[in-house]
Amino acid sequence: MYKKSTLLSILILFFMGANAQDFKPLFNGKDLNGWYSFIKSKGKDNDVDKVFSVQDGMLYITGKEFGYIATDKTYSDFHLVVEFKWGANKWPPREKVVRDNGLLYHTVGEDKVWPRAVECQIQEKDCGDFWLIDSVTAVIDGVRSPATPNTHIVKKKDAEKPTGEWNRVEVISRKGKCTHIVNGVVVNEAEDASIRSGKIAIQSEGADIYYRRIDIKVL
Repeated sequence: MYKKSTLLSILILFFMGANAQDFKPLFNGKDLNGWYSFIKSKGKDNDVDKVFSVQDGMLYITGKEFGYIATDKTYSDFHLVVEFKWGANKWPPREKVVRDNGLLYHTVGEDKVWPRAVECQIQEKDCGDFWLIDSVTAVIDGVRSPATPNTHIVKKKDAEKPTGEWNRVEVISRKGKCTHIVNGVVVNEAEDASIRSGKIAIQSEGADIYYRRIDIKVL
C-alpha cells in the first residue's frame, strides 16, 4: 500500500513541478513582511532579541529562544518548498542534543509553544517525521493515530544530507492528505488529517538555522 501511495505522490510531484512558475515566495528575502513572531518568553511580535532576522537574503533563526514565526494568512491545499542549512550554534536546554527546528502547518488556535498543528520535523537525522500536536490525528498506514498532546510518526526513508549542506524539504497538503518530501524522496505520508487549514509557521528550538527559500503554490 505504501509503495503505491508513494508512486502516486511522486507522479503528483512531477506534474506539479512542470508548473514551477506557479510557486510564490512566502519569504521575500528582504524582510519578514507577511509573518508575525511569537516568542515563548515575550509573546507576539516582541522579538527584541532578533531571534528571527534576514541575513544576506536568507531567513536566519538563532534558535536561542523557543518560538516561531507564522504567516498572517491561512492555507489549506498547498505545495510548500523550503531549503535550509544548519548553523553552528546550539543553546540550552538543547545544547547537547541534535539540532532541532520544524515546519508547522494547518496551525490553529492560540499562540503558544507549541500550537495545534501538523509538523514536518526539521531535525538532524529526523527530517520528514510527523509530529501531530495538541490532539491532532491522521490516518497512518490505514490506522487512525491517537489524539495525544504529541504524536510522533517516524519517516519511512532517510534522504537527509549531512549537517552543513543545503536540504530541500517539501510539504504537499491536499484534501487531508499530507506528504513530506526530503531532497526529492517521499519519506512520510498521512491521510485524513483532523485539521486541514491554518497558518504556516517555522520554529526556533535551540539551534541556529538558515532558510534561503520558502515558496508556496496554492492547489
